[in-house]
Amino acid sequence: MVLHPLHTNIAKPERFTYPFNYEPHPLCQLAVKEVQAEIARINPQEGKMFGVLVVEMDDGRCKMEDGRGKMLGFLAAYSGLLEGRNDWEYFVPPVYDAQQPDGYFKQQERVISQTSAISPQTSKEMSQNLQEWLFHQYKLLNARGEVKDLVAIWQDYYDRPKLREKYPLPPGGTGDCCAPKLLQYAYQHGLKPVCMAEFWWGESTKTELRQHLNYYPACRGKCKPILTWMLQGLEVDPDPELLGFQKMDIPVVYEDEWLLVVNKPSGILSVPGRVSDYSVETVMQERYPGCKVAHRLDMGTSGLLIIAKTPDAYRALQEQFIKHQVKKKYIAKLEDHSSFHIPHSSFPTKGRIELPLRPDPMNRPRQVVDMEHGKRAVTDYEFISPNIVALYPQTGRTHQLRIHCAHPDGLGRPIVGDELYGTKGERLMLHAAELWFTHPVKEVQMHFKCGMRNEECGMVASGDCQLRIENSTFGHRSEARIIQNS
Repeated sequence: MVLHPLHTNIAKPERFTYPFNYEPHPLCQLAVKEVQAEIARINPQEGKMFGVLVVEMDDGRCKMEDGRGKMLGFLAAYSGLLEGRNDWEYFVPPVYDAQQPDGYFKQQERVISQTSAISPQTSKEMSQNLQEWLFHQYKLLNARGEVKDLVAIWQDYYDRPKLREKYPLPPGGTGDCCAPKLLQYAYQHGLKPVCMAEFWWGESTKTELRQHLNYYPACRGKCKPILTWMLQGLEVDPDPELLGFQKMDIPVVYEDEWLLVVNKPSGILSVPGRVSDYSVETVMQERYPGCKVAHRLDMGTSGLLIIAKTPDAYRALQEQFIKHQVKKKYIAKLEDHSSFHIPHSSFPTKGRIELPLRPDPMNRPRQVVDMEHGKRAVTDYEFISPNIVALYPQTGRTHQLRIHCAHPDGLGRPIVGDELYGTKGERLMLHAAELWFTHPVKEVQMHFKCGMRNEECGMVASGDCQLRIENSTFGHRSEARIIQNS
């Protein structure tokens, strides 16, 4: 049975889930518990993304195979194949079944395999043609009952000439993720989508940094064009990013004629982003027109950030960053080592992590470790306590510290609150605690130190600035200094 009843009095959401940024609805969480029991029975040997879709009939009833009527039910799906199969009875079928041994796709694959030994170029052209043929077989519905095949969906989404040239056809595997499978089955069987959620089951792989049982958004690279089509006709939650960011106070911990050092709060961009202009840079430009952030911290990362007031100061600071003359120290709180079955004694107290990184084009803004094509990324670390580590990045790759902590070949433990590579929390527990650099005009060595805190951080004295901060996050008091050599 593919359609499963939900016995609950939990109220439905007003709108359908925005699949790329959401909190799982309680109805989905209830369904997920039942799906996880089925997954445990199957006992898959590899990590996999699974999804649930809570549904109802248009008339408010959900007819089960035994003839009983239920207000709500749910569907379940897995991404790609599960244990080499796509025909598990508990889960919805694929949008298009290309795995039939006697089907056209498998027959052509065998022909291409035979041709490759004789003419590799001919084999390559045949493979490309077969892949395009396959995409045309994925005929996807939306909530209005309209139909488009995958190639048309893709080309309509990337309709501008430059984008069309960059993304002429979908990548392999497009259409086989959880969300398209779930929505397609619901539309085909007259079921009204109510809410949806996806979660990871199993061990994290070295390419898929996912945590067992954690919820994740749909992938953007493959699913954004598809779901943009399939959700038409449904009332969907707005993208939270488009609702704007909470306005925050940005404490200035040092200021002179040429630069500022601020203590950036978690939850604000360093510079204007794709969907919001609100950032540290734009806030500071209201006070100091023309100023520029000299480097960046992730939105979730708090701590010390340098802002240049003048073009000359900016260029001088940029040169220091390019030449790796700026030293940075971060403090991170890691997820408890017992959760990962790793005794803390197995970690050296200090060491170096070297894992090259590159963007994941199918799931931005995630990054992946790629030993062949990734860019060099180096982090030194030193444990302060079993769950708290000091991190000294020697390179500045996107999400470097987050991946070096979470990856099995790094520390193997995500930073607390890291929704991309660990478990979502109130905030990312990563703080830029110290900075060493040369003043761009005075040419004196400067050292800034500011502990992770909850209250505001501000100057309390001139010259050598002493700040005493209550560090409730790490459970002790710490003294934060700004040392200016004059």
